[in-house]
Amino acid sequence: MPEGPTVRRFFSRVSPFVGQQVVKVGGSTKQIVLQDLMGRWIQDCQVHGKNIYIGFGCSTTHKATAPYAQESEDVGTAEEQSLNDPPPSEATTNDLSSGSGCRWLRFHFGMFGSVRVNEMARAKQGNKKGDWRDPTPRLILHFSGGKFLVFYNCRILECSSPDGDPATDILSPEFDKERALRALAAPRPVCIILMDQRHFSGVGNIIKNEVMFLAGVHPLSLGSLLPTQTLRTLLKHAISYTARWLQCKIQGEPVRYHIYMNEECDKGHKVLKQEIGPEGGLKRLTWYCPVCQERVPPKEHV
Repeated sequence: MPEGPTVRRFFSRVSPFVGQQVVKVGGSTKQIVLQDLMGRWIQDCQVHGKNIYIGFGCSTTHKATAPYAQESEDVGTAEEQSLNDPPPSEATTNDLSSGSGCRWLRFHFGMFGSVRVNEMARAKQGNKKGDWRDPTPRLILHFSGGKFLVFYNCRILECSSPDGDPATDILSPEFDKERALRALAAPRPVCIILMDQRHFSGVGNIIKNEVMFLAGVHPLSLGSLLPTQTLRTLLKHAISYTARWLQCKIQGEPVRYHIYMNEECDKGHKVLKQEIGPEGGLKRLTWYCPVCQERVPPKEHV
């Protein structure tokens, strides 16, 4: 799924629409009642980690919450990936259509999720059946002047308010480094800690792999066994690499991968890959160099 920097890019496309009224709604989502958004104004837009929150109200009063750099209108093609899309609950339907206050929707994007402005995504290649089908929009919001926003491959859920904590968002100016350092020192493999959104909101599989290599940390090393200075180095790379990725997104430049999906590391050593994840949880492919990232014991712990 898109990581923090990419979701910030999506946010930069949505935030200029704060203060505008929805004049038409479309899309395939069944998680909300589309017509409940008709005539509503976008009053606020926030981004936390891998989620975008949009607040809809019944008046022109609005708050522009856009603390991050805006980017150009460069938008890339997205492919559709299936996500569970259950029908809205009765509580959701009644709350969004009640007409009182600001109603929030949370957008969480799948692997090929995207947000487009004033254009639709087009198929770049045929599917397994050879069909050239354009991705299906989950939600289309139309505004005056012919402008519109299109959301692809995302879950859309109503919430009472944005529940993200800026102190855990690695791209937030309020990111709490000491709190993150304490989390890294837990007796768990560092590759699992880095993916824990409770502590490193916005960090995904690519960032995880890259920063562990840059810090010279083996993915299965327990944070509690690593020196504090090593943990600080790991945290420093996590912050700087994520910020650099965001800057590349804004400037339309490619992001360099030092080890992710590479056969050799920067020093020419053979890269290994392994599926690693929490017990009972999702296992993610992890790339690492056994030479540059020496494992700290105990080796029997996974």
